[in-house]
Amino acid sequence: MFVRWMLVLAACLALPWSAMAATEIEISAPGEQSIPLALTQFLPAQGPQAARVAAEINEVLDADLDLSGLFRFVSPAAFLDDAGRISLLSNQVNFPQWRMLGAETLIKGTYSVAGEQLVVEARLFDVVNRRLLTGRRYVGEVKDVRRMAHAFADLVLEALTGEEGPFSSRIAYISNLTGHPELWLMDVDGKRPIRLTNHRSIVLNPDFSPRGKEVLFTSYRANNPDLYRKEVYSGKEARLSYKPGLNVAGRMAPNEREIALTLSKDGNPEIYLVDISGRILKRITDNWGIDSDPSWSPDGSRIAFVSNRQGNPHIFIADIFTGKAERLTTQGKYNATPAWSPKGDRVAFSRQEGGRFDIYTIKTDGTDERRLTFGPGNSEHPRWSPDGRFLVYSLDKSGNRAIYVMRADGTGTRRLTTLESDCRHPAWSSRW
Repeated sequence: MFVRWMLVLAACLALPWSAMAATEIEISAPGEQSIPLALTQFLPAQGPQAARVAAEINEVLDADLDLSGLFRFVSPAAFLDDAGRISLLSNQVNFPQWRMLGAETLIKGTYSVAGEQLVVEARLFDVVNRRLLTGRRYVGEVKDVRRMAHAFADLVLEALTGEEGPFSSRIAYISNLTGHPELWLMDVDGKRPIRLTNHRSIVLNPDFSPRGKEVLFTSYRANNPDLYRKEVYSGKEARLSYKPGLNVAGRMAPNEREIALTLSKDGNPEIYLVDISGRILKRITDNWGIDSDPSWSPDGSRIAFVSNRQGNPHIFIADIFTGKAERLTTQGKYNATPAWSPKGDRVAFSRQEGGRFDIYTIKTDGTDERRLTFGPGNSEHPRWSPDGRFLVYSLDKSGNRAIYVMRADGTGTRRLTTLESDCRHPAWSSRW
């Protein structure tokens, strides 16, 4: 389904990567945009000029790095002649020019197009210390240009923060664009949407395997809410759990050997563990209330879930070995769709108050609850990026639901899908 493409380390870099990773540039909280960055237009290294290729590279880098909240962009209108020079080595860059413009970091690069082949060279420079921080050479096809740019944005964040960005991952979601709610896949900026299912029925609640190569989802294709598993690259699909009643909200464990899901085969919705063939391994909850929407802790020892066992729906955390559950949320009358942060410290969820849903996060000990969304519409179904920097969710403030992304502190909100269809239930993959 997707063409695999090769990322090749640039052989011409003068310094070892360990030395280049060190930087004295100060990193502060996302949203403050504290690092002045000059993002230059990528230039043709050889062969014909391809304005569309250069434009797409800069469009992706600008959007990804702006979303990160770490940068303040130097206006391209102020750029001097060094912006038009091919200079991929530190001794070729006119650092005084960029320092005069207030830049502390600088991105420069080139591209070469030969038929359908594309080669991109990208560099990140530390202007203050006049050195190369990191760089890569990407080889692929012209259609891979956005993936190359996303990969370099990930590398920029890693060079400056020590942690790789999430921009090479994907977002799955449900859209009714074809007239039926089907499973779709898109880049983290909302581009390149691809339909993954053609069930012509109700499809809901997708979630990726930890390695991101498979998607679990529920479908009514066989006239029952059954759990399916689909390989993203090959398109192979299998029905995993088709017990009578609900087989919903399947979430694969970090070890990829177990799946937590809600079954109602005995009448009351409870959370079970099944293996990857759908065979029941263990019942996690056993309560008169409705238990649903499991979400794994990063170490695979606990599950956050929704239960109305104490009256209104609240978020609980259960130990998968003992089954002992403790209530996490204490506020609100309707809490739903928990998602455990990949960092392990917080759980995101949606809460209905005043007739609408908003997104919250809370520490796993029940303290430090934070509301992230405000304003009209229902903000629902939050899911974390693989690095924990961002949250994706659905919002219906403009009629049809659309998929939005924001930073983990609630800033930087951005719509990813158009309003021509109803989009909901997003899920964020690991890096590909």
